[in-house]
Amino acid sequence: MTASSQPTDILAVGTQAPDFNLPATPDQRLRLSELRGKPVVLVFYPADWSPVCGDELALFNEALPLIKPKQALVLGISVDSAWCHQAFRDARKLHFDLLSDYEPKGEVSRAYGAYDAEAGCSKRALFVIDAEGKIAWSYLSPVAINPGVDGVLDALDRL
Repeated sequence: MTASSQPTDILAVGTQAPDFNLPATPDQRLRLSELRGKPVVLVFYPADWSPVCGDELALFNEALPLIKPKQALVLGISVDSAWCHQAFRDARKLHFDLLSDYEPKGEVSRAYGAYDAEAGCSKRALFVIDAEGKIAWSYLSPVAINPGVDGVLDALDRL
């Protein structure tokens, strides 16, 4: 996909969520379509170890007791490697998977309109995908701002 053919906006509500198969650990992969039947929260973020990303993911970690009763699964996605994710997840004691959109770099982020080609990383974007695999809610945040979890929780309540 060339820079000129990249989506300029994140995918809209009602769009079928593009399937993907990404590393969840250095030796395990996760396919989005295997999660059909329950809601999925995708948290695209620029980089492990950055202060805003660390705060955002820590907030989702703290909100898991509010998310799990809705039968939803949270997945973080960035272009960092599975090894980097593993170290970051362990250090921050995160209780959800971080998926590596490392190679081909940003392919999934691009498919969701959540890739910053100039910076070479994922944008800060949130998606709630319903049990049928359609985007029920999406939000693009400025890269320097933690968008919090309120929008996600509201979207899950509406499902």
